[in-house]
Amino acid sequence: MKGQVLLEGVGKSFGDTQVLREVDLEILPGEFFSLLGPSGSGKTTTLRIIAGLETASDGRVWLDGTDATLLPPGARDVAMVFQSYALYPHMSVFDNIAFPLKMIRTPRPQLEQAVREAAARVRIEHLLQRRPGQLSGGQQQRCALARAIVRKPALFLLDEPLSNLDAKLRVETRVELRRLQRSLDVTAIYVTHDQEEAMSLSDRMAIFMEGRIVQIGTPEEVFSRPATTEVAAFLGNPPMNMLPARLSGGRTHIGEASLETPGLAALGERDVTLGIRPSDIALGGEGLPATVTLCEVLGEDAVVDLDLGGQLLRVKRPGARRIPEGERVRAHIDPEKVHLFDRATGRRIQI
Repeated sequence: MKGQVLLEGVGKSFGDTQVLREVDLEILPGEFFSLLGPSGSGKTTTLRIIAGLETASDGRVWLDGTDATLLPPGARDVAMVFQSYALYPHMSVFDNIAFPLKMIRTPRPQLEQAVREAAARVRIEHLLQRRPGQLSGGQQQRCALARAIVRKPALFLLDEPLSNLDAKLRVETRVELRRLQRSLDVTAIYVTHDQEEAMSLSDRMAIFMEGRIVQIGTPEEVFSRPATTEVAAFLGNPPMNMLPARLSGGRTHIGEASLETPGLAALGERDVTLGIRPSDIALGGEGLPATVTLCEVLGEDAVVDLDLGGQLLRVKRPGARRIPEGERVRAHIDPEKVHLFDRATGRRIQI
């Protein structure tokens, strides 16, 4: 099966600005692989290097075992869907989808059959005579997808293709996108800054920060064991609480508060950053004393901001009961659910 991608030490500079540094990455045939990270972290540049739209300043790009570092885009057997869709406004939907086949002089009977099959896969076969200006945003996005898949590439590259859709349509379309990738049995590389998209679509994902890959793994692995404080703070909604703390004598000291953590005694005395997800904190009973500073009711859940000895602690709890500001509460942190990071390096401490 085709669709293997291997990046070895890939770097990219624009003048004096280095936007990618030593990117090593292997994507397996048939994977749905996401490049996730904040804006400006190097995701799209990496995708464009794989597509051949940018040339790596350092390192090598291998596609199915072939050195493709200097290959032009047309020789790479890849198709790309852009954030803007890049449709030709003066052409019909049929002609937009057919364009890649016309460029390689596909005979008319084969071209027509391929276009209708691609349009049917994304459910726009009834729109073939319209022009892009007569389509909704969702229909334009489907047209761009059909144009990408019409010649059955080995590699399907998607650069934030859902970002221009409204929230409801975005959720519906990502389900269809996953179904489409599976039915085509093609490798897909998906760029996004939306963690929910990446978590729901991906077999595996790479987290980009400041031009580097800081973690690779399945969505479950990355979420449950973030490798750095940056990853931990980026994933989750609300994001993980990151509290400066000190381990000492089997207790974890967070400002003026103290948490009994006998399981961490073997780590000795050291400064750490303690991470705890808002949904892993319970209110009431035994716990650390805190004061409510804000309560946001979000339908089925509420997010409560607490002042914990001068530190902000966010709690996500089920139920729509609003807790008054200024109320004194107890925040129970389960020691089994904490994440520890080295204060100096930001790297995860294995516990």
